[in-house]
Amino acid sequence: MARPVWAGVLSFGLVSLPVGLYTATDSHTIHFHQLQRGTSDRIRNRRVNERTGKEVGLDDIVKGFDTGDEYVLVEPEELDDIAPGRSRTLEISGFVDLDQVDPIFFDKTYYVGPKGKEYGKVYALLEKALAKANRAGVATFVMRGREYLVALKAENGLLTLHTLHWADEIRDPFDEVPDLPEKTRVSAGEMRMAEQLIGALSVDWDPEAFRDTFQEKVAALIEAKKAGESVEKAEPPAKATGSVDLMEALRASVERARSPKDTREKATTASGKRDEKRDEKRGGKPSGTKKRVTSTSEPLHALTKAELYQRAAAANLPGRSTMTHDQLAEALSAGSRRSGKR
Repeated sequence: MARPVWAGVLSFGLVSLPVGLYTATDSHTIHFHQLQRGTSDRIRNRRVNERTGKEVGLDDIVKGFDTGDEYVLVEPEELDDIAPGRSRTLEISGFVDLDQVDPIFFDKTYYVGPKGKEYGKVYALLEKALAKANRAGVATFVMRGREYLVALKAENGLLTLHTLHWADEIRDPFDEVPDLPEKTRVSAGEMRMAEQLIGALSVDWDPEAFRDTFQEKVAALIEAKKAGESVEKAEPPAKATGSVDLMEALRASVERARSPKDTREKATTASGKRDEKRDEKRGGKPSGTKKRVTSTSEPLHALTKAELYQRAAAANLPGRSTMTHDQLAEALSAGSRRSGKR
């Protein structure tokens, strides 16, 4: 079982509940060490005096605030003297409507657990009451030498604590982001088409349906480099949609979102008809609509880049990871011609 990162007393009114906070999330980011190129030597960060170039020990380091003309020096003990003591109390100052809290304020999440089975009833009562009222308890408390603004919520049968950003930590988007539209006019047709697209792409929230594909590709890159292989480069990003062709892009998006199966079937049928006509011209029997586009008899340029790359990998084609779609097709064709001559 995990150890709590903080333990203390949660109080609201005259009711108190001993609790512990447990980290609710984890990171699966792949971490790299820094090495000097051409060696296996690790690069280390050192605390160095920028004037003398000599390393400085932690005991000889003080904090300094730059006023512009000079540094105001502050000793670590002086910060401890003015900071609130290690807090053991999380006192709810009030309960707010969750719909009034802007999502931008939420930061990190912790699970809240009772410190003992004897407190189960108080814990369950608070969880059920918060869930029914759709409210969150707001409090401030100190953890690890830092004061936090937090919200206590009921989620799926347990209590969770969310650290919140302070109001002065939220930046004004109009000061930070250039070119934000203020009074841009959109036509009724564009609005209607955009709403239809949103409706066509509506899904139920299922976090298990998403995965970190970039981290998977990083792991695959590491494995490929270990084996002395290369990997396929990602496709370039799509071009930005301009205002001139916005309506057509919306219309095409709605049609594709509404009937992806029909679109695939139409493409397969059209491909099959082309194959039949081609076979009839050659004097053979029609191949039918069941003929796969990715069959070995299909011209290489008709295959997708992913399908071409699979064939290139099977043929151990050198330099395949840097090739474009057409380059892969040409290299595979050249390889086939050389094999036929032998």
